Amino acid sequence: MYFDHDFEQLDTERPQGMQRTPEAVLHEVFGYESFRPLQEDIVKEVVNGGDALVLMPTGGGKSLCYQVPALVRPGTAIVVSPLIALMQDQVNALRELGVRAAFLNSTMDFEQARATEYALTSGELDLLYCAPERLIQPRTLELLHNTPIALFAIDEAHCVSQWGHDFRSDYLQLSLLAREFPGVPRIALTATADERTRREIAERLCLTEARHFISSFDRPNIQYRIAPKTNANRQLLDFIRSEHPSDSGIVYCLSRNKVEATARMLVEQGFQALPYHAGMSAQDRAHHQERFLREDGIIMVATIAFGMGIDKPDVRFVAHLDLPKSLEAYYQETGRAGRDGNPSTAWMVYGLQDVIKLRQMLEASAGNDQFKRIERQKLDAMLGFCEVTSCRRQVLLRYFGDDLPEPCGNCDTCLNPPETWDGTVAVQKALSCVYRTGQRYGVSYLIDVLRGADNERIRQAGHQAVSTYGIGEELSANEWKSVFRQLVAKGYLRADPDGYGALQLTERCRPILKGEEQVWLRKDPVSRRPAGRGTGNVRTASLEIRDQAAWDHLRACRKALADQQGVPPYVIFHDTTLFEMLERRPRTLAELAEINGVGAAKLEKYGDAFLAALAELDA
Repeated sequence: MYFDHDFEQLDTERPQGMQRTPEAVLHEVFGYESFRPLQEDIVKEVVNGGDALVLMPTGGGKSLCYQVPALVRPGTAIVVSPLIALMQDQVNALRELGVRAAFLNSTMDFEQARATEYALTSGELDLLYCAPERLIQPRTLELLHNTPIALFAIDEAHCVSQWGHDFRSDYLQLSLLAREFPGVPRIALTATADERTRREIAERLCLTEARHFISSFDRPNIQYRIAPKTNANRQLLDFIRSEHPSDSGIVYCLSRNKVEATARMLVEQGFQALPYHAGMSAQDRAHHQERFLREDGIIMVATIAFGMGIDKPDVRFVAHLDLPKSLEAYYQETGRAGRDGNPSTAWMVYGLQDVIKLRQMLEASAGNDQFKRIERQKLDAMLGFCEVTSCRRQVLLRYFGDDLPEPCGNCDTCLNPPETWDGTVAVQKALSCVYRTGQRYGVSYLIDVLRGADNERIRQAGHQAVSTYGIGEELSANEWKSVFRQLVAKGYLRADPDGYGALQLTERCRPILKGEEQVWLRKDPVSRRPAGRGTGNVRTASLEIRDQAAWDHLRACRKALADQQGVPPYVIFHDTTLFEMLERRPRTLAELAEINGVGAAKLEKYGDAFLAALAELDA
C-alpha cells in the first residue's frame, strides 16, 4: 500500500523558531526518557548548525539523530533515502507520531507529487523524504531554494562509495548540496563503513570538516555462527526448526534460482516463506515485502536486492546459504536481525564452492586492477572471519576499527571453541597432488586421487601412477574438503579463472612445499546447536513471556489497530513497549505515558484501546 498524502489529517501548527528542546521532542513525540550514547551529542551538533558524519550500527537509533533536530530547527528537513520502501515505512511511522512527514518518489502520480510540493512550499512539512535522483533534478532544487530548509540528512551514506556493495551513482552528485545550500547543516549516516569508506563518504559529500561520530559497531544481542556447508537445505531446516520455528527471519542466497528453490522447500516443509529478487515484478516484490513487514512468522528468502532500510524490529534470524562478498555486506545483512535489541541469530553455512565461485566472479568482473585488488582484500577478510578460531565478534569489530577487550561469549567460537591441528603434512600432500595432476582438476577429483579411489576417470588420466595417489587415506573425504577449503581461503590455492573449478598453486605455497613453513588448520566442529546463549558481554535480556495468553492478547490488540491504520504492527508499538505494558500493567493514561515508546500522539490515539485490553486481562 502506498502512502496516502492526506495533509488535512495532520496538525499543521508547530512551534516556531527553536521553542522546543531536543529533550522535550524526544519525550513528547517519541516517548523516550533519554538519548542513547552519542545521540545527544549528534543532535546538539546538528541543532546548532554543524555538519556531522554518523556511523552507528543498525538498531542503534540513527533516525532520531536527524528526526529530533528536524522538529527543533525551523523549516523542513530533507532526508535523502535510496529506497522507496524505507521512505514509506519511515513516513508512516512518523505520521503515527503526529509528525508532518511525506515523501517524493517515482511511485507518485502527478497530483500526489504536486500536493506534496505545495505542502513543502507552504511550510506544512517537518520532514520530506526524497530519492537522490529526484533531489538533484532542477525542479526539485528550485523548490528547495524557495523553502526554508532545516537540514539535509543523507541516509545510507555508504551508497556513495564506488568500492562498496551498495553503490548508487546518483549519490555522487549529492556534493551539490554543499554548494547550493552552504548555510544548511548536513548529516550523513550509515551503519556500514570501514576506514577507507568513511574517508570516501567525507570527501565525496564535502564533509571533510564535519564532526565524525563513530558509535561502537557491536551488536551484543546477535549470536554469530558459521558452519561448514554439507547439506545446506537440511542444515537450514534443522536450524529453523530447533531455534526459530515461528519467528520472522531472512535467508540470503546468491542467485535468483536458489532463492526460488529455497522458498519452495521451506513452504513444502510447513513454513511461511516468500521469495524476493530483482527478477520478480515490482508488484510482486512490493506485495511480498508488505507481507513480511505486517505478518508474524514470515521468512523472506532473498538475494541482496532485499533488506536495506527494512525497519522491522523483530527479525529473529538472518541466515546465509552462500558466502557474502565482504564483511561490510555480511555486517549490514546480519544487522537486520534483532533491531529491537533482543537475542537474535546470524547463521551461515559456507563451503569450498562458495569461495571458488566468488573468486571466479571477481576475476571475471569488468573492474580495473585497483577495483579487483580492493575486492580481493575484502573477500580475504571475509574468508579469514569464517575460518577464525578466536572470538568472531572481536575479529568483526576489529575490521571496522572497533575494539572488544574480552571475547564476547556469544558466538560459536566462544561457545564451542574449535580445535586446531598441525596440518603441515596434509597440506603438503594436497598441494603436491594439485601439482602432480597438472593443476587441471577440481577438489572432488583431487580427493579421489589422494584417497586412492579406483574409478574410470583416474584410470583414463593415468593418475594411479602419480606419487600422490593413495597417500591421503588417513583423512576422510570431508576432512580433505576442509583442508582444501582452508587452503583456498588462506590463498595457497586459487580457482581457475576460466570457470572450470580447477585448483591451481599460488606463490604463497612455495615455503610449505619446501618444508620452511608450518600450517595449522581449523578442525571442522561436529554440527550441533551451541550449548546456549552465552552470558559473556551480552547486555540485553530476552523478553521472557511468563503469561503467553496475556502477551497474545496485547499483540492481537496491536494487530487490529495496525490493520485499521494500514501499517505494520511495529509502527503502532514495538514488542519491547508491549512487554513493558505487560510488566507494569498501567491503569491510567498518565501511567501509560511513562512507558518507553509511548509518545503524546500515540497516547492520544491508542491509549484507551490498550488500557481496555490490559483491563480485560485483570477481569
